[in-house]
Amino acid sequence: MRKNHVRKLAILFIVLATTAITTAQKSKPKTVAPAEPPLRGSNTKEGASQANKSAQVLKEIMGAPDKGIPADLLAKAECVAVFPKVVKAGFILAGQGGRGVASCRTSAGWSAPAFFEIKGGSVGLQIGGQATDFVLLFMNEGGMQSLLSDKFELGGDASVAAGPVGRTTSATTDIKMDAQILSYSRSKGLFAGVSLKGSVISPEKSDMEGTYGKGVSAQTVLAASNDRAPMEVRTFAKTLTEYSTRRAK
Repeated sequence: MRKNHVRKLAILFIVLATTAITTAQKSKPKTVAPAEPPLRGSNTKEGASQANKSAQVLKEIMGAPDKGIPADLLAKAECVAVFPKVVKAGFILAGQGGRGVASCRTSAGWSAPAFFEIKGGSVGLQIGGQATDFVLLFMNEGGMQSLLSDKFELGGDASVAAGPVGRTTSATTDIKMDAQILSYSRSKGLFAGVSLKGSVISPEKSDMEGTYGKGVSAQTVLAASNDRAPMEVRTFAKTLTEYSTRRAK
């Protein structure tokens, strides 16, 4: 009898101790990882203008699937850049070119938009002497890494090819699928693939600083979720999400 009594007391002690530990664990406050701080500069006006114009160009192009960017190519792209209204003078002796925005895929969706400029190239890129919209798809890791550099030349530091136009690429036989970047242009209402070899792309410092603050790099922005960007410039990534929702692995 005495042994049974001792055994019961031991079991009761174990049960009480286990219950106490479980209760303590449940009552212990959970630690929540702090949210990453927002990125915001003192003057977002120009950045918002570029983001809105680029989003509008993308909407108009994707709104005509039979003549626009193939959906299956957009689904494979790691980053997308849009340069609205690039002027003719931008392709004469590296004169003033155009400004635009780019966004890359992150684990949270499309990134905050970073601001870039495009300059140079050959005289052959002048399309009818009119302002031209350019869209670039960065198709793989190599293409994305070129965008993350301080400056790169299309066709030099990164391979580029004229992108195919249409609903899908299934009927296209001459596309260079090994190209790191596929490029498109729209001028006078006509949309087509175009080679931009010789053009140089680099971060647009004034738009970056005004939107995100001094010292914030394009690399930092393109790795940040769109929620960290000022509300005024989020429209570009939101528009991309309407047409492609795949996230980075």
